[in-house]
Amino acid sequence: MKMENDNVKKYRAFAEKILINDIKSSLVYHSVNHTRLVVKAFEEIGNAMNFSAKEMELGLIAAWFHDTGYSKKYTLHEVESIQIFEKVRNKEDFTAEEVSIIHNLILSTKMPQKPLTTLEEALCDADLLHLGTDSFYDLSKLLRKEMESEFKIEIGKEKWNRDSYYFIRNHTYFTSYAREKYGAKHKENTSLIRSKVKEFVNQDKVVKSLESKLEKATEKLDKKPTRGVETMFRITSRNHLQLSSMADSKANIMISINTILISILISGYAGRVADYPQFILPVITLVLVSLATIVLSVLATRPSISEGKFSKKDIIEKKTNLLFFGNFHGMDIEDYEWGVSEMLKDSSYLYSSLTRDVFFLGKVLGRKYKILRIAYTTFMLGFVVSILMLLIAIYWKAPTLPSL
Repeated sequence: MKMENDNVKKYRAFAEKILINDIKSSLVYHSVNHTRLVVKAFEEIGNAMNFSAKEMELGLIAAWFHDTGYSKKYTLHEVESIQIFEKVRNKEDFTAEEVSIIHNLILSTKMPQKPLTTLEEALCDADLLHLGTDSFYDLSKLLRKEMESEFKIEIGKEKWNRDSYYFIRNHTYFTSYAREKYGAKHKENTSLIRSKVKEFVNQDKVVKSLESKLEKATEKLDKKPTRGVETMFRITSRNHLQLSSMADSKANIMISINTILISILISGYAGRVADYPQFILPVITLVLVSLATIVLSVLATRPSISEGKFSKKDIIEKKTNLLFFGNFHGMDIEDYEWGVSEMLKDSSYLYSSLTRDVFFLGKVLGRKYKILRIAYTTFMLGFVVSILMLLIAIYWKAPTLPSL
């Protein structure tokens, strides 16, 4: 290989001997061929990123040894790989710092990958570079076969494809070079593996069907007032949601303040009742006020939910608002899709549903703010009364000055 120096050649020979002779034949993915691909990929990335000769040397040696641990055990093989490297390492070939770098490079390939240096990022990208190449799907089949053999289990094709989709979807290359050169193919492979999962295919069909029906229904609506009507509903709904968020914040403030207040009162006064008996009534009053305020604040934010089911009769008679989750969360997707398609066929029903959605958002807001008003009033008046009672108790028990 063009980037090999004498040191790399020597350690490549050690690693290849182990990978060829000691790796089980059942490991059809983590074979010597995989390591060779990783070494080649690291060399490509290293050249593009202008690594120094020493960086290339250390990275290539780590690449050759990173999977040698599979000759000892399948899980946590990275630690075994380091131990194998240590057994064959000549102490005169590396400084202590260089040995540490190679160790960290091997460990960085452990899943999930968490590289800390540019060199580690390059090796991690090289290890999974196939996710952005034409060989991805074929190599994925080999990995599935290997895992079934190693763990003595049968992994269904649907489950394997679904898990592979989540893995490749959540993966991101670390180096800018890998992202730029292999990012597009990575996205293409993500779509490819998703298309092989029946669950996702069915979901996509439902979404496309709803989008198509919505588009057709929109075309039937009068185009002139549509933009103004949509703007009205959007702004109104947004304002309602902002007000709801403000109400929740106010309730949380009251809960936090009164919880802290109760804790202070109980911990600070409970053990000193005998010393200050005149303060019992003010303290109890303030605790009860705080408790009532907490209960009211919780009631204001406590969600309520309906059965979440509707009948075809409800849709035909336009009695159900399909835009509110509480009316359909208990239904099957087929029934909900049918209901939405019926709603989209009738523009008046669609606008009626939007209107109902806004209306009931307003009803929920009204309830929240009504209870919050009571909570704030209770706290305000109760706090004032408690303080007055405390001042009276202090004055009543104040010592009188001796007369002259």
